[in-house]
Amino acid sequence: MILTAVFYGQLPGQVAYHFEGGTPDRWLSRGAFIAWLMVPQVFFTLLAYLVVRVVLLSARYWPTDDTILKRLLPMMGNMAGLPQAVLTFAILAIFLYNAYGIELIPLWIIAVIIMAAGAGVLGAFFFKVIREARRQRDKSRQE
Repeated sequence: MILTAVFYGQLPGQVAYHFEGGTPDRWLSRGAFIAWLMVPQVFFTLLAYLVVRVVLLSARYWPTDDTILKRLLPMMGNMAGLPQAVLTFAILAIFLYNAYGIELIPLWIIAVIIMAAGAGVLGAFFFKVIREARRQRDKSRQE
């Protein structure tokens, strides 16, 4: 929404939103484009909010001891923000092209970077959960 507020006045009446080989091949009116880009942003914002709310509401049923699950669940709610990050970059790229003629790196590269970062964070938590589960299993065997 901030990007839209900053760039709205600088956009032409017809906004190029699809590019083939670096040249635009599809356009929408400025108002239609803004409406279409806001729909997924609002959807993902509401989705992230709902996931975090459900996680926080379920917190009353969590075990009182400190477990990795208690740290993992709130982070999972923030994973809904990954598609928003890709959309934000796409919006920025479209705005910069239409307002100033600046072309950014291809969207697929940013999408891969963001997905790899998300997978890395989830993988780190996954291995941490496995390590903690093994420690608890070994501890219970010793007792």
